[in-house]
Amino acid sequence: MSKPSTVGVPDELRRRLGVTDAVVIGLGSMIGAGVFAALAPAARAAGSGLLIGLALAAVVAYCNATSSARLAARYPASGGTYVYGRERLGAFWGYLAGWGFVVGKTASCAAMALTVGSYVWPGQAHAVAVAAVVALTALNYTGVQKSALVTRAIVAVVLAVLAAVVVAVLSSGSTEAEHLAVGGDTGFGGVLQAAGLLFFAFAGYARIATLGEEVRDPGRTIPRAVPLALGITLVVYALVAVSVLLALGPARLADATAPLSDAVRAAGAGGLEPVVRVGAAVAALGSLLALILGVSRTTLAMARDRHLPHALAAVHPRFQVPHRAELAVGLVVAVAAATADLRAAIGFSSFGVLAYYAIANASALTLTPEEGRPPRIVPVVGLAGCAVLAFALPVASVVSGAAVLAAGAAVYVVRRRAAARG
Repeated sequence: MSKPSTVGVPDELRRRLGVTDAVVIGLGSMIGAGVFAALAPAARAAGSGLLIGLALAAVVAYCNATSSARLAARYPASGGTYVYGRERLGAFWGYLAGWGFVVGKTASCAAMALTVGSYVWPGQAHAVAVAAVVALTALNYTGVQKSALVTRAIVAVVLAVLAAVVVAVLSSGSTEAEHLAVGGDTGFGGVLQAAGLLFFAFAGYARIATLGEEVRDPGRTIPRAVPLALGITLVVYALVAVSVLLALGPARLADATAPLSDAVRAAGAGGLEPVVRVGAAVAALGSLLALILGVSRTTLAMARDRHLPHALAAVHPRFQVPHRAELAVGLVVAVAAATADLRAAIGFSSFGVLAYYAIANASALTLTPEEGRPPRIVPVVGLAGCAVLAFALPVASVVSGAAVLAAGAAVYVVRRRAAARG
């Protein structure tokens, strides 16, 4: 159990990404559409207690990031927690993690694509969403290095837009400090639900781990890149959340459909609204780009072990990417983006993501000190936090997410029994 597995790896991806590229890919996933959309439902659940929810989400995210980074350094292969669960807990748990990630993040891809459509052309949101999926799948097909360069440009644009929002609000003189007082539904359940919603926006650091096979010197690069990306994201989210609360207050924020646009308008900087809309669309594109990267790499790893069709394990001889996996993921996401509901996709995705990280933390608990195990409290808090936040989500999200995980587990058991008889 202590040695990294290389069995069943017919083709290896080329290691091209350094610390900066890995951090940028993580930022492109985390500082995405979530910061433009998650604040309103979080305020609806917890009032200005969303700041407490943000802190709780950050603690769970830090534990998950630390566990994932230590595991990724030990097992620098595509697949993330699918690989860690398989190597540390057994084939079933690895499969369940991979299933939860692929299904949940495919729904998240659809949500991000629909967010692009909603900002770019609200009347044709589904059509724009499908076009975005096709374009970014084509970009990913040509190589991960180009994707990292595009993600770097997207992150720069989004950070500039968010900085403009924060400066406009804090310098307006029309903010009310009492808006930061805890208000609204600040019961423990409301704060936990806000944390679960805000965690959805933090979850992009997994993209760094799932690209482990394409990172240079993964034992050094991944443990540095994950906390750097998470720390930058936390600072950005905290500044934006405080600014929007100061401008709108908990009640108005809870009812806002475009909270950052409403905040700059309330601050007397209405001229920034078009910039914020463009920033939201660009942010969603950045998240979608990184999501397609991560889902295709986990699909590659599962196909290598024949939990998915083995044809998806092929690596393109020229571009050095899992081209069949990327095309398959792009096709499924395009269909989902053409038909799915945005809110349902986000809730469904959150449950799958939290289940995925619960298995990551359980895997990290089995590491020995010689293998780089984090302090035991880290994976324990991460595992418990994932479970609590998952079941604090809306009932429909819990039921649908649990049903899909159970269906995946049933398929695994049936296939294993059939293989044993054959």
